[in-house]
Amino acid sequence: MSKIHAAITAVHGYVPDYVLTNHELETMVDTNDEWITIRTGIKERRILKGEGLGTSDMAVPAVQALLKKRGIGADEIELIIFCTSTPDRVFPATANILADKIGAKNCWGYDLQATCSGFLFGLATGSQFIESGKHKKVLVVGGDKMSSMINYKDRATCIIFGDGCGAVLLEPNAEGNGVIDSILKSDGSGLPFLNQQAGGSVKPATHETIDANEHYLYQEGKTVFKFAVNNMADVAAEIMERNNLAPDDIAWLVPHQANKRIIDATAVRTGVSEDRVVINIERFGNTTNGTLPLCLWEWENKFKKGDNLILAAFGGGFTWGSIYLKWAY
Repeated sequence: MSKIHAAITAVHGYVPDYVLTNHELETMVDTNDEWITIRTGIKERRILKGEGLGTSDMAVPAVQALLKKRGIGADEIELIIFCTSTPDRVFPATANILADKIGAKNCWGYDLQATCSGFLFGLATGSQFIESGKHKKVLVVGGDKMSSMINYKDRATCIIFGDGCGAVLLEPNAEGNGVIDSILKSDGSGLPFLNQQAGGSVKPATHETIDANEHYLYQEGKTVFKFAVNNMADVAAEIMERNNLAPDDIAWLVPHQANKRIIDATAVRTGVSEDRVVINIERFGNTTNGTLPLCLWEWENKFKKGDNLILAAFGGGFTWGSIYLKWAY
């Protein structure tokens, strides 16, 4: 009997209409287009505008388009894993909010928080439900409204992040395609270097925490950059070595879109040529949980059945990992 793998059978994404360019940021903080481009590779990012709109409002059009593409109804979804660092609310889970909005009446779901590595962790987790035979249709969503936690007076962080969401459908595959292997890692000692200082149970919201800007994302850039370059590149190379994959065996490297220099370092470490590296950071910036599914969505028509893809990510906390998958359609 053939081994069952969890294969991606549909993918779609959504980014808001509003484009925040480097030139507009020049009017907000002490920065300029050249400085941002050289250090990050980002030219613009999308921002979700509108009163009362949250991360689930970006997920809805992404998932609805995915379902239409696959030709199935929302009532066929059995599980939703929503990977996000900016949930609509502390509770209930944004996965459950999304299920209600799209009419997924026959599923259960939960949110997964692993910062920028979240979608990778969610993909690996969702694949287990498929491989075990427990479920046949699992929706893995990755998205963030990063603008909700960014201080647009802090030039170190406001230039990096944008809003966006993507989703994939996992289904059983007996042809050898799908998620083949994963390496996932975390190290909580990274807490001081990339975090949201207030808003949790350790430091609930008060007038003092708000006045001190402690509900915005905090990042110690140099330390995070060093850890990201080393760990994201190493884990991508590790999964290739573990599966006896040479650079020429890889059709596409799909890296987390945090910084162009980190992407380049990962490509060099794995030996994958630049023309086979999926990149959209210049247009969307770092959408945290949204980067990987948005990349898959934009490059979908370039992927061929059986293509070897290496996904890699690094996030605050720290978290990092890599997935080897064979494209299924």
